[in-house]
Amino acid sequence: MKDRKTSLIFLIFILVLYSVVVTQAIGPVEPLAKITVETGQYNRIDTPVSVSLEAISDALKDAPIGLVELKGSESLPVASQVEPGNPPKLWWILSGTTPAGSERVYQIVPGINADAALVEAVKDDKVLVLQKGDAKVLQYNYAIVPAPKDMGKVPEVRRPLYDRSGFIHPLWSPTGAVLTEIHPSDHIHHMGIWMPWTHTRYEGRRIDFWNVGDGTGTVRFTKFLSTTDGPVYGGFQAEQEHVARKTSEGEKVILREVWDVRVYNIGGPEKGYWLVDFKSTQCNVAEKPLIQEEYRYGGLGYRATREWKGQNSSYLTSEGKTRENANRTRARWCDTAGAIDDKWTGITHYSHPQNFRHPEPMRVWPEPDNYVFFNFTPSPAGEWEMEPGKDFVFQYRFYVHEGKISVDDAERIWHDYAEPPAVKLEKITQ
Repeated sequence: MKDRKTSLIFLIFILVLYSVVVTQAIGPVEPLAKITVETGQYNRIDTPVSVSLEAISDALKDAPIGLVELKGSESLPVASQVEPGNPPKLWWILSGTTPAGSERVYQIVPGINADAALVEAVKDDKVLVLQKGDAKVLQYNYAIVPAPKDMGKVPEVRRPLYDRSGFIHPLWSPTGAVLTEIHPSDHIHHMGIWMPWTHTRYEGRRIDFWNVGDGTGTVRFTKFLSTTDGPVYGGFQAEQEHVARKTSEGEKVILREVWDVRVYNIGGPEKGYWLVDFKSTQCNVAEKPLIQEEYRYGGLGYRATREWKGQNSSYLTSEGKTRENANRTRARWCDTAGAIDDKWTGITHYSHPQNFRHPEPMRVWPEPDNYVFFNFTPSPAGEWEMEPGKDFVFQYRFYVHEGKISVDDAERIWHDYAEPPAVKLEKITQ
């Protein structure tokens, strides 16, 4: 026992000596940049923030970078993540509660990132799941999911038209309840969270990418552009195509779309929420405009679990409207919620201020005994065009929560999304 203790002390001495020698050899680590975060007029709680790294992009080629927060005389490591791009961005979480009118100061330093559990993108040959530890958040179905065999009045010959890929289902609550539905018997074409357009025209022909049973259009997955595991967020980018089945040239791809979906490393079962960002970039790759007719729905759709129905469910918008009077109104956010086994959960849907026709009109099912369906859509506000070669970007945030929403929480998340903290980077010259 005495020999083991002596050996352990000797090993610790060697490690400390090695650390001192290395530090003397390479000198102290010099910061690359200073970052100041100003909260503005709102309190912030575990808020994702980012900053462009363009000013220090040359330094990124030499070594990994880390982030430390300056608190008095201490430099505390902070988990961070570089998002590739031109320019790249650095992401991290403004952790804890940061009061309105305050600031926090960080430094970017060469070195290894702080340890943190990852949000992972786990893929097999049919689905990709975003999860935090053992807790699953959402599943993206990139393989074709066949329509159910029993489709009521739909003839068997038309059943393959309802086969679908490129949608999210399930979306799970933080405690594991399934909050989405696909191929429900009342609307076979509903697919969890999905984004087709409805009444459109190309070359004068009507194309319906939403109600796929008429055989004029569909949407399908083509390939992954990236998947990401990270200490700040995990996610994926997937390419999809919106296909007109009948044009003068036969079947034709009209829109090429990229979904960028990410789950932030905050919340979870212990805190009772998930935070998910969804971005769809759509480009008309055909030779002629796609005309979007004025219509009551189309675009980002959400079909809730069948457990949410009638008095067992609710809607609430940022303007204080409910199931009874929210339909075709505009709002910054809308909460959809309901109970499963007497336990309430919900999803607050946020429309980004840069979205076309923001605040967007909403499609809500107003019938008091109906299921829950929700849709942000610009189309009720009038006809519009998707011109060839032009990108159309639609951004949304989902706050997936346990219990019923409080307006204070919904507004706080809105301000984080629409009016994030001001972040300033200053390069430190050596």
